Parts: sequence; structure tokens; C-alpha cells
Amino acid sequence: MASDRDECKYFVREIEKNDGGVIKVKQCYLGDVGFVVWDAAIVLAKYLETQQFYDMSSGVNVWAGKRVVELGAGTGVVGLMAATLGAQVTVTDLEDLQSLLRVNIQQNQALISSGSITPKSIVPLVETLKLLSGQDTCIICCYEQRTEGVNPKVERQFLELLQKNFNCEEITSDKQDPEFSSPDIHILHIKKKRLSFCEYQII
Repeated sequence: MASDRDECKYFVREIEKNDGGVIKVKQCYLGDVGFVVWDAAIVLAKYLETQQFYDMSSGVNVWAGKRVVELGAGTGVVGLMAATLGAQVTVTDLEDLQSLLRVNIQQNQALISSGSITPKSIVPLVETLKLLSGQDTCIICCYEQRTEGVNPKVERQFLELLQKNFNCEEITSDKQDPEFSSPDIHILHIKKKRLSFCEYQII
């Protein structure tokens, strides 16, 4: 059981689901970028609940039973949302963020019935994406565009590296949750490039 001193390190951010449930996520008052709930994480979490992911005839969402890996999960908001929608989720991040992920998983266990969620560590991001994805895998990436410091350079390098092996499609705002979207926050659908016949021969 956490002591009062441990509890003072956190404050709770609540994300209301469309079914009325509330995901409660602890984030740290102090710490690096992985210890806070970013707006981009909420935008992506709410995107998973939009109507395009529901089969209207059966009333079942497409996430039910799917295997989902969230890379660089931070506080785990997106993975938690997917798990509450029935997905079998693995959330990943650096070792020093594992304890916060576990706290948030425990905090929201009552909302997870048919789904599941567990945390793990990762190797560098793009290499992990290459290893985990097949030709039919769809990776959903969400990030907030930043203009200060090294952020634009890092973003550009990530996208350049990604596009060597993947096709990227940006999701327009009309396909996102109407309340939880922003022009500064981008959602990408990323799919592995199909190898041509010549490329098969070279490999």
C-alpha cells in the first residue's frame, strides 16, 4: 500500500469514455516527458472510440480481441483505452517509467473486462516497429508538433527514418473525435511498404 508521501508525487487526470466510464490516470508533479498525460495521448485515446471503429450491425468495436502494442506509452492512456475496448494490450516504455505504468494499470483494472494490459521495455522505436509489423499491420501514431529546441529536428529525423520502410497517411480532423482534436496534434496510419519482385531478389 502506498504511503501518503508516495501519493503526494501524483495527481489524477480523468478521461471520460463514451460509455460513461472514466479512465483515471496518475501523472507526476515532477519528472520527464513520460510522466505526464500529453494532449496527443488523449486525442489518440478518444480517436479509438470514434464510430469508424464500430460495426454498426453487431454493435461491437474492432478493437475487441485485437493484439495492440503501444510504444512509448508514458502514463499508458492510449493502451488503457484500447484495453477497456477489449484489446489485448502490451504497453512499452523505458525502465524508469514501468512503475507509473503499473500504478495506472492497477488503478483502472475494474474498467478492463474482456481486454488485458501489461507493460514491457523496448528497443529503439523504428527498429521495434519493423520487427513487430507485418504486411497487414496498421500502426497508429499520434504526436504533438513542437517548434522549440531540438523537437523539429527529432520529428523530421523520425519521419525520414520511418518512411524508408513504411507508408504514412495522416488522418484528417473530420475523422477524429470532434471535441478532442487539434491542428497541432497529428494522427498517422503507418503500414509497412510492400516489397517489389526486384527487392525480393536482392534480399
